[in-house]
Amino acid sequence: MNFQWYPGHMTKAKRMMQENIKLIDLVIELVDARIPQSSRNPDIDELGKNKSRLILLNKSDLSEDKWNDAWIQYFKEKGYSAVKINSKKGGGLKTIQKVIEEACKEKIERDRKRGILNRPVRAMVVGIPNVGKSTFINTLAGKACTKTGNKPGVTKGKQWIRLNKKVELLDTPGILWPKFDDQAVGLRLAFIGSIRDEILNTEELCVELIRFLMAAYPGILEEKYDIETQEDAYGMLLQIARSRHCLAQGNEPYTEKAALLMLDDFRGGRLGRLTLEYPAKI
Repeated sequence: MNFQWYPGHMTKAKRMMQENIKLIDLVIELVDARIPQSSRNPDIDELGKNKSRLILLNKSDLSEDKWNDAWIQYFKEKGYSAVKINSKKGGGLKTIQKVIEEACKEKIERDRKRGILNRPVRAMVVGIPNVGKSTFINTLAGKACTKTGNKPGVTKGKQWIRLNKKVELLDTPGILWPKFDDQAVGLRLAFIGSIRDEILNTEELCVELIRFLMAAYPGILEEKYDIETQEDAYGMLLQIARSRHCLAQGNEPYTEKAALLMLDDFRGGRLGRLTLEYPAKI
């Protein structure tokens, strides 16, 4: 499969972010803890140069804790502030105010020396589609400030949210980048739902995910779906279809329906805590 999705609103969103970056003290970048490197838009580094940076490993409840910690260490060694969070349930968010102030301490100190007191830190919240930016903002603010959805492309424009006297956030639409140099990156983004399923062959996508899980997490699919181990990934999908009664006419396995079911199980964490890429291999 060839992966690419860069609709017109993303070009517009990138331009808007470039225009607003001069107002910003801190760039808060959300990544998906299951694929922390693949879910980083390389354009963000260029956009946020000379700004304080904070990376949040969101959905950390869906990935293995040992790898969450390894990734936090990896990003800190690269010079970023980094924290693991779970926006939906509020995990890790109590420390965010302190982390933001710590990341911007030089700016706060400069303001103090100039006699500028109580000017709020202005932070731009960025990330790829479906990484959970709006949920993060709503949970942090304690109210529904932004629209959320479990598919990419819900946030279409910018929005300022005042958290308190000390912090203001600029919510931005999720943007990908025009071309994936490595199609494995596109594959991982498709796994987590950051590329619209409608433009993908979900059956092929699911077979690729099964192939990865058979190698990295042997036995997990057999246990979840009560199936026997097969040599090839498509054979596993056939068994999942039968086990979950995804059947077409004549009791034939309806693999397309089974693929959607399994992708949904993976994205919702029902296969367990899974990490798809590791810092040691970068």
